[in-house]
Amino acid sequence: MGTFTVSTPSTLGCLLLVKLVKQQYLLGDNEWFCSKVQVTTPEGDVVHFPCYTWLSTGEEIQLRDGRVQHVFSEVEPGLITHRERELARRKLLYQWRPFMEGLPDVINADDSSDLPREIRFSFTKNAEIFYTKVEIVAILRLKGLTEDTSQWASLEDIKNAFSHHKTPISEYIEEHWKEDEFFGYQLLNGYNPMAIQRCSQLPSKFAVTDAMVQPFLESGSSLAAEMQKGNIFLVDYRRIAGLHVPVIHGKKQYIAAPLCLLYKTPDDKLLPIAIQLNQEPGPDNPVFLPSDPEHDWLLAKMFVRNADFHEHEVNSHYLRTHGLSEVFIISTLRNLPMPHPLYKLLIPHTRYTLHINTTGRTKLFGPEGIYTKATNLGGQGKFDLLKRWFSEVRYSALCLPEDIKARGLESIPKFYYRDDGLKLWDILNRYVRSMVELYYPSDLEVRRDSELQTWIKDIFVHGFLGQRKTEVPETFCTVEEVVKFITMVIFNMSAQHSAVNTGQFDYGGWLPNSPNSMQKPPPTTKGQSTEQTILDTLPDVSTSANGAVFRWLLSTNSLDFIPLGCFPDEHFCEDAPLRIIKALQADLALLTQQIKERNKSLTVPYFYLCPTKMENSASI
Repeated sequence: MGTFTVSTPSTLGCLLLVKLVKQQYLLGDNEWFCSKVQVTTPEGDVVHFPCYTWLSTGEEIQLRDGRVQHVFSEVEPGLITHRERELARRKLLYQWRPFMEGLPDVINADDSSDLPREIRFSFTKNAEIFYTKVEIVAILRLKGLTEDTSQWASLEDIKNAFSHHKTPISEYIEEHWKEDEFFGYQLLNGYNPMAIQRCSQLPSKFAVTDAMVQPFLESGSSLAAEMQKGNIFLVDYRRIAGLHVPVIHGKKQYIAAPLCLLYKTPDDKLLPIAIQLNQEPGPDNPVFLPSDPEHDWLLAKMFVRNADFHEHEVNSHYLRTHGLSEVFIISTLRNLPMPHPLYKLLIPHTRYTLHINTTGRTKLFGPEGIYTKATNLGGQGKFDLLKRWFSEVRYSALCLPEDIKARGLESIPKFYYRDDGLKLWDILNRYVRSMVELYYPSDLEVRRDSELQTWIKDIFVHGFLGQRKTEVPETFCTVEEVVKFITMVIFNMSAQHSAVNTGQFDYGGWLPNSPNSMQKPPPTTKGQSTEQTILDTLPDVSTSANGAVFRWLLSTNSLDFIPLGCFPDEHFCEDAPLRIIKALQADLALLTQQIKERNKSLTVPYFYLCPTKMENSASI
């Protein structure tokens, strides 16, 4: 980091562009990162020229000043040419590539080293991830865990094996993971609050009856009555049914596609009251109940938690946040030049995402990736699950207020993901509205902005594969449409990613609460399970250790963490947008304080949507 001052006594006139040329300075010195150029004219005017680009020796770059300028109001021929050349250069650097049939396109890069330097990890983040992984693996190897393919001998052995890294929440879960109340709580506030919905009618494939669950309802009530009151909830992992499962260390793995019914009690507890482990009812697919033998009921809940682990990791986490963020980012970098107001608005939310996604497709989901090698969905199963989720995705489901309403979760108590998320959505919506209305005073400016229209068309074609059933817009006609879409984009890049990423180790650090694989098939009869059955069903020691590695890594904040609403790169330089940013920061500070106060009274605090705990982007 450094500041270089160049002085001239001459009047500079009307500055259009600043040209920088990187020359050799020291032996081996061949790259330089320029943040910005600030020009103070002899007349006292200050002009900002944002850069935020790496230059190699001999490379030349031309910068224009940081004021917002629409393509339709550009009149200076030199700036029109500069704008066109900037986008032409970016379209060469950031190219689309098909990922897999039925899934969004991705960046055309085989490895993170193929990406432009500007969007790759900093030295700090690269080093931190490397040494954290080395530390984790070294600890696990010292304990003899990484090569041990035997089964766990006891739950106490699991506790001792992973005692080197715990969080207050993971320690709490070690003690309470068997409790039905906690099982329900984490479906609302754990790492995957996306699966639960209100149930107003039982699916025909769910063989639960009123007589089965009446003992767990309020005295004198019935299942129909409780559904009418809005007290019955469902999680249905139907997308997992029939997926291919792998062999790990010579042992076939197993997976269930459960249905789980839950009841909100009069004292506002959310309790599971029935679990069917596969989709088709039958004599070998019983409905498990809280009154069943202890280990039958516990094992049924563990198969639900394993299914939830996969729905979370593949769909809620990777595809909904990382995958769609990648779509938004590529289109932004290809279609919006630096003077465009939405480029300036969105660029802080792109940090590191293309790097982590490119790495993740190899290191996590590739043929030798940790998820592939250490879970009971392995390779093909996870891609089929991705396709199933994406074939059903709708624009409204990506917009939190509409998603909460569609799932019937407006009033369920103790749902902190909803409470904090809706407040954050409102804050971001006000911020986006202020910015968009500042630069698009009417719908006419929206329709005239050819760069904006190309941006959303690219997203529709490459991200949502041109499918109108997704209800994603392919053009913008109104200011309101732009405000809603940009709010959704920023929320999913920042808040939604934090909600489904940050708690992975908290809720998955205790293996039995979130098994990454299962080595025995789902039980087909009652009264046969014991604690030994549970230990035999859990993944072997080595597979468990590998699962712990990626959950630990994905839940670790970097030293160069930048919290939501902090924008160290100065893309906006005019007074009006800077005032809007200050208002955003004030709103986020107030929400942070409210969440901290609320959490003081909670046994298990919820901080995954606290603004100071989340980054601007999906960066890990």
